Amino acid sequence: MMIRLLLAGLLISRLACPQEVKIPAGYKMDARLSADLRQIVAQLGLDRDFDAGEDGLEQISLAVIVIGAGKPRLGSVNMENFIYPASVYKMYVAAEVLHQVSQNQLSLTDKVIVRSPNDVDKSKEIESDPRPLLRDGDTVTVNYLLDLMITRSDNSAANCLIDIAQRENINALMHAYNWHGSEVTRKFLSRKYEDPGYEKIRGTETCALHAADFLYRVYTRQLVNPWVSMQLQALLARQLDKSKLAAGLPSNAMFYHKTGWFAYWTHDVGIVDDGHTRYVIACFLPLEERLALPKYQALSAQVFHLVRQRTQQSQSPKKRLF
Repeated sequence: MMIRLLLAGLLISRLACPQEVKIPAGYKMDARLSADLRQIVAQLGLDRDFDAGEDGLEQISLAVIVIGAGKPRLGSVNMENFIYPASVYKMYVAAEVLHQVSQNQLSLTDKVIVRSPNDVDKSKEIESDPRPLLRDGDTVTVNYLLDLMITRSDNSAANCLIDIAQRENINALMHAYNWHGSEVTRKFLSRKYEDPGYEKIRGTETCALHAADFLYRVYTRQLVNPWVSMQLQALLARQLDKSKLAAGLPSNAMFYHKTGWFAYWTHDVGIVDDGHTRYVIACFLPLEERLALPKYQALSAQVFHLVRQRTQQSQSPKKRLF
């Protein structure tokens, strides 16, 4: 217990310092792509300050990584803006759980007993999902928890897996890829039920650049190792929430993604691949879901058209943009 308190204290002191976001060396910044994204965002009325209640004024955080020949091209709108990620940060938790499985510290078939206060969900995040809510005393496997956490965005499953993986380990993985500022600081429950040392820690934040880099590493099998990357991509492929960016994609496009929504926040981050057009998109929008959904559908459709057009032009022998 004393070691956990010390580690939590170190984490809190780190988080008190401003975080400098560094663009990974493997990307080529694409000014034209960024300009096109800013135009789309402006046309949709998303280029403004949003009232996020007690969190004050917030702005969109958007990043797109175009995957093709040569270096991946990176375009953005406020991609360095740290924002509350809602359930999107569950993919960070999943990465460390799978990391520990790959190191034989855990097994996907290990049994886990759900304990209160982790069993927080009172209703299903996806009502059509037939799996019952987790309750105190239920015995399930690590694999079952992973699937619930990612595909249904189950908060109870996330709390159990955060306990299993431990926040110190999750954040060590985040730091290994220089995703400073995107640490997993909170479980999905009231602060009064938090573990010792975490009752007053700042809420979890992330930015579009970190989420996009995470997903690019998943797609290119560079997140931890190929097994972890492929397992995580398979989980993201089974996402049940299709109401946001997925709504604007053509039916033949695979979308490996994680959504999140709560109060003022509506987010979606993922990998788009239709066999020809391939890109990563991470969008964090400080707008409540009922207002955000039509914006997401339009944004997704326009970004897909933009990337497809640029990909086709880049492959033309007469005119190369990349």
